[in-house]
Amino acid sequence: MKKSTIWILGVIMGLSFVSLLYLQVSYIEEMIKMRREQFDESVKRSLSSAANSLELSEAATYLQGTLDSNRKRGKQSANNLAPHTAATDSLGMMQVHQQIIQTGNGFIMRFRIGGDMFGDSERKSLTETSRSLREEFYGRYKHKRDLVNDVALKLLYRTSEKSLEDRVNFKTLDECIKTELANNGIDIPYHFTVQTNDGREVYRCPDYEEAGSEHVIPQVLFQNDPPAKRGWVQIHFPTLDDYIYSSVKFMIPSLIFTFVLLVTFIFTLYQIFRQKKLTEIKNDFINNMTHEFKTPISTISLAAQMLKDPAVGKSPQMFQHISGVINDETKRLRFQVEKVLQMSMFERQKATLKMKEVNANELIAGVIHTFALKVEKYSGHITSDLSALDPMIFVDEMHFTNVIFNLMDNAVKYKKPDEDLVLAVRTWNENNKLCISIADNGIGIKKENLKKIFDKFYRVHTGNLHDVKGFGLGLAYVKKIIQDHKGTIRAESELGVGTKFVIVLPLLKI
Repeated sequence: MKKSTIWILGVIMGLSFVSLLYLQVSYIEEMIKMRREQFDESVKRSLSSAANSLELSEAATYLQGTLDSNRKRGKQSANNLAPHTAATDSLGMMQVHQQIIQTGNGFIMRFRIGGDMFGDSERKSLTETSRSLREEFYGRYKHKRDLVNDVALKLLYRTSEKSLEDRVNFKTLDECIKTELANNGIDIPYHFTVQTNDGREVYRCPDYEEAGSEHVIPQVLFQNDPPAKRGWVQIHFPTLDDYIYSSVKFMIPSLIFTFVLLVTFIFTLYQIFRQKKLTEIKNDFINNMTHEFKTPISTISLAAQMLKDPAVGKSPQMFQHISGVINDETKRLRFQVEKVLQMSMFERQKATLKMKEVNANELIAGVIHTFALKVEKYSGHITSDLSALDPMIFVDEMHFTNVIFNLMDNAVKYKKPDEDLVLAVRTWNENNKLCISIADNGIGIKKENLKKIFDKFYRVHTGNLHDVKGFGLGLAYVKKIIQDHKGTIRAESELGVGTKFVIVLPLLKI
């Protein structure tokens, strides 16, 4: 699958997951908003009903007091009446019965007071009798209405003289609020205060806790009274957030699962690109392996052709030199094979080291001698300053030799095309350690790339230099081997000037 196709699919799936998450979050926010609005509406409706109940309670209390007062005055008046009026009062307390008897010509109306009947009234028609009864009922209604209006006026006059704290029974108000909230399906704790119209607080519930302004719901008390006599009850709910969010908690698992799917998708996409990169590296490895093996093979072939020259046979020194080159290149070929096997080593994250005592100066001199032919092929030369007074180290000879060879080989790969290669190798002792530096005058490395060169599979971009081959494993292998030997390696480079690698290893402890 092409990389562009993977990107398109990834973007589409990513946008789908993000959109799904956005819709779920928006739906939850909308549900919370709607639930809060419904809650506020229910509370306002409950407070309005509680305020009406408070007014009715105030009116009922006043009327009951008025009736009790009138009853007491009536009893006192009855006790003070003269004896000759007792019959009249007794008569007034007797039951009055009215009887309407239908006759052939109309109706006969009789009245009975107590047990006596007081004769018949004159005959009247049904219409006249009905009209008389309506007029009598309306007269009684007007009388009662006037009495009620009189009581209402007295109530208004009485309440206008009383303060808010005297008018409101706070316990009754609390009970009314609790009842009305329960009727609207709200059974969570609440706190409330009562204030006058000018903001003076006259009551606060015993367990009151401060709350944010967004949680406070106000309701006017005695809203038909003059503004100066009105009051306000302000209520808030400490556990409102828990109550609201509990109604949408069933959406939380869905949101979590969607997020987990998004993270899983991103991780899967990362793995796809990583595997694609590894596949490309393996393909490069197969293509470059021939090139990596070609150099030592061509050197051995060249040396073998020189041995056919009769003049070489006559010069023992030249013959020994060419034989040494063949031997060294055979070692190099073996090292290249070992380098190929580092692929599996990196997968296992471990390597088996065969440690032994080695003279670093002698080992590096041997590598320089072997590498000289390749450097001379590019019209370059190697300078060495192996001045370490204590060169004895405890290392794996094969892997350490491969480390030095890799660093020199990098210098050849990244040489300037229009300038002869100059490779400088140096050893010295510092702080009871062995220091090794390999410097070149190549193209150098940018600062932003310098920190990445030791990463596995990383290769510095070289523009149009397609002749630069490699696996991206060389420097990663070098760093791992040096670390396995309890040492350190660092790179110093300047673009267009060259690069220097410095290795620091512990000395052999005797």
